[in-house]
Amino acid sequence: MTRTVLLFGDSNTHGTMPMPDLGFSGRFGRAERWPGRLRQLLPDWDVIEEGHPGRTTVHDDPVEGAHRNGHSVLPALLESHRPLDLVAVMLGTNDLKERFSVNATDIALSLERLVRVILASGAGPLGGAPGVLLVCPPPIIEAGCLAAMFAGGAAKSRALAGEVQAAAARAGVPFLDAGQVVEVSAIDGIHYGPEANPALARAFAAAITAHFPG
Repeated sequence: MTRTVLLFGDSNTHGTMPMPDLGFSGRFGRAERWPGRLRQLLPDWDVIEEGHPGRTTVHDDPVEGAHRNGHSVLPALLESHRPLDLVAVMLGTNDLKERFSVNATDIALSLERLVRVILASGAGPLGGAPGVLLVCPPPIIEAGCLAAMFAGGAAKSRALAGEVQAAAARAGVPFLDAGQVVEVSAIDGIHYGPEANPALARAFAAAITAHFPG
């Protein structure tokens, strides 16, 4: 029986390539980006890609638009794709933008809020709760065309894994630290190079198989 996983993320789930300048909009091909590779590794799962560049956890973005608020769009996505066996959440990178002025603890608490929305949604099979995998994105570096936008974010990002792991424990859901698997590109300090796609797909596949064996 095929099960369904919703990958709820930002540009690094969307497949945005490292940006040499702010006007760049390159995206890895469907089969190359890590969700596409995950689909090949999990043939018994229907893998739904829901990555939106600029998506935050709970913040309306005053520059890039309120529609990038993950908390606002999440209920509609859960309803439109239900029944969902699993939602894998990998957000928090965009919260590191200087304009939001939040620390690692606040980001983790915001992720925990999203997890609790999913668990209370009734969007799982038979109106139950979907499973949740909470994923911490890797630390960022302040480099290239995005350095000013993320000023001060690198130090915060290095504290994020421990905080997100604690949030996952409080919510009772499994945790994956993507920073143990991939690194951001030196080109822009935020996005992943092509070498990250197979590694991240394997890590997600292993975590899903281990925690949600069926």
